[in-house]
Amino acid sequence: MKPVVTAEEMAEVDAKAQATIGLQTLVERAGFCVARLAVAAMGGTYGRRIVVVAGKGHNGDDGRTAAALLSERGARVTVVPVAETREVLPSCDLVIDAAFGTGFRGEYKAPKPPDGAIVLAVDIPSGVSANTGMASEEAVRADLTVTFGALKPGLLLGDGADHCGAVVTEPIGLDVGTPHQQLLEDADIAWLPARERESNKWKTAVAVVAGSPGMFGSAAFAAAAAVRSGAGMVRLGSPGVRPGTIPVLEAVAIDLDEKHWVERALEELERCKALVVGPGLGRSDAMTSEVRELVARALVPVVIDADGLYALGSKESAAELLARRSAPTVLTPHDGEFARLAGGAPSDDRLKSVRGIAAELGAIVLLKGATTVVAEPGGEVLLAAAGSARLATAGTGDVLSGVIGAFVARGLDPLRATALAAHVHGRAAAIGFEEGLEASDLPILIASVLSEDAKERSTNE
Repeated sequence: MKPVVTAEEMAEVDAKAQATIGLQTLVERAGFCVARLAVAAMGGTYGRRIVVVAGKGHNGDDGRTAAALLSERGARVTVVPVAETREVLPSCDLVIDAAFGTGFRGEYKAPKPPDGAIVLAVDIPSGVSANTGMASEEAVRADLTVTFGALKPGLLLGDGADHCGAVVTEPIGLDVGTPHQQLLEDADIAWLPARERESNKWKTAVAVVAGSPGMFGSAAFAAAAAVRSGAGMVRLGSPGVRPGTIPVLEAVAIDLDEKHWVERALEELERCKALVVGPGLGRSDAMTSEVRELVARALVPVVIDADGLYALGSKESAAELLARRSAPTVLTPHDGEFARLAGGAPSDDRLKSVRGIAAELGAIVLLKGATTVVAEPGGEVLLAAAGSARLATAGTGDVLSGVIGAFVARGLDPLRATALAAHVHGRAAAIGFEEGLEASDLPILIASVLSEDAKERSTNE
């Protein structure tokens, strides 16, 4: 994982570093990193023209230090104070944005870079909130951002990801410790427990209660994803659907009546390690009642998605129900489902919103997005930024719920299982079709991502 620090945490880190290392040393290190990346971006310095937009604070100091170093290397450097910038910057090969850092608040109308100029932002593009990623209407759009100590949420969330370009993290001696936010990366797939030599299919069994007459796809996607993500056995029950109707050959279909099916479903859970419930079930009063009873009485970790989230009702109703559970619960809303559950849409500060509802419900909450935010009741947050617009198609959320269920069944703690599932889900989409990716494509792609990681680990051992 990569650490992610908020603006407030970064201010504390900076203060401690200044007291031990010294401000001047930190500025020199930061300025050197900026200069080095500028040289690499331009392919040299001799004859290159550089404009540095410098603010009054330490961010501006980093830019001015870089300017001096680049000038010594033969570049023609112009330093423009923020207060003196015009609508369009002078002609140049590269612009260094050192106007404002992570402490920026308010609005910023950035000067336009000349055509063809590379834009390098210092710490975070000016005009972008370090905590939320929300950007001023005319905030800086960088090709490259060098950030210090650790990533900031604003580089991953909201508009920030579209404004920062490629991001390089430079430690410069800052000790960020273990912050309450971490970003997943491919190396974290190693969290998944290895299969035991004497394992059997029931050790990682998953029950899926999903689908209904006319809604077969949701159940098929969730079940197939669980199989491809390492569930040794998948038991699939779709109320009111004749067993064998839903074409997932590797899943064992169980017969659930259209009504009053909870007792039968609970019998199946006796040998399963996780339950996925909700996709495609429908929203009738009878179905809602059955889902609520199943969730309350299930003794295994439960992943609740789609119509399962609808069944939880209001925040107060959901909190009362989930408080009756003895095993972990995972909720996987998109923004609309979050709004219904929480009583309001996520705020611009998505980390704060997800932390809040996770604490109130006593559940792990995954808020879907280009960068997915996963929080547990104690406040720890894991981020998955591998997602893309390829996943903006019907059924991909059902696939995700199946992956989470399988990872939990394999023995990974629910917080990590949920976040890792989101990361692998995004990575799978990235190796699939750039156009026309379907939810049904994802399970086999997920198996490919997991297999490639396992192969690399085996080679390195």
